[in-house]
Amino acid sequence: MPRKATRKSNPINDLDLERWKEYDDILTDSLWFFPERDRSGAHLGDYHGNFIPQIPYQAMRRYTRAGDIVLDPFLGSGTTLIECRRLGRHGIGLDLKEPLTRAVRKRVGAEDNPFQVRTSILHTDSGDIEGSSRKIRRSLRTLDRDEVQLAILHPPYHSIIRFSDSPMDLSNCESTTQFLERFGQVVDLTTRFLEDKRYLVLVIGDIYENGNWIPLAFQCTQEVMKRGYQLKSIVVKDMQGNRAKRNLGQIWRYRALAGGFYIFKHEYVIFFRKN
Repeated sequence: MPRKATRKSNPINDLDLERWKEYDDILTDSLWFFPERDRSGAHLGDYHGNFIPQIPYQAMRRYTRAGDIVLDPFLGSGTTLIECRRLGRHGIGLDLKEPLTRAVRKRVGAEDNPFQVRTSILHTDSGDIEGSSRKIRRSLRTLDRDEVQLAILHPPYHSIIRFSDSPMDLSNCESTTQFLERFGQVVDLTTRFLEDKRYLVLVIGDIYENGNWIPLAFQCTQEVMKRGYQLKSIVVKDMQGNRAKRNLGQIWRYRALAGGFYIFKHEYVIFFRKN
């Protein structure tokens, strides 16, 4: 008798491992190079500090299934929620800047929604655990669900870019210690809603402060691991197209030679599993 076809699947994604050679779009190496950001559809590169759409795309392809829910506590320009629509995942995004959330609703709404997923855009401080929890619960109830299956966190890199005048904005923290404390509160909020054994993805870079390299990414990694998460992978993503350094290559080279430092050309995409 002919052999019956089987599907070798993973409980946290839609990949058929019997066909693993066909997934050329999915990265499995720890060094990521993207020649340019995806600017198709509703994606734009106009919001300073936003990450490229390829990052949430990779995370969702590996760690979610169709119909899962993705939480983004640092909504920004809505990149994650646009990718949610494209891939058939429900999305919940939080941001403390009310004018930005209004703009993002229009931007996400302009993206086609072929899978008829829901996207919730909440004006709230993700460091306000109780207040934000109430809003997230209301969004989950519309889906008759209690938990999310993936969280993607792209916080400010401390004071590198000031995103608002709000004292609650992580980019306005007076010290790295205060930044890490408030970042930890966002992780606490996320942990309330992330399903066990599912993934939290942190996109973060290091910074210079008073001439010293501050390993912000690894300090944030420690904050996540303090909350019982298992570190699964650290990806280094190339930043050759960083807008802040575009057309200033020689100036930055001189500054590096004069100051005895190296120019940032990378950031990290760090993968954790909730235990």
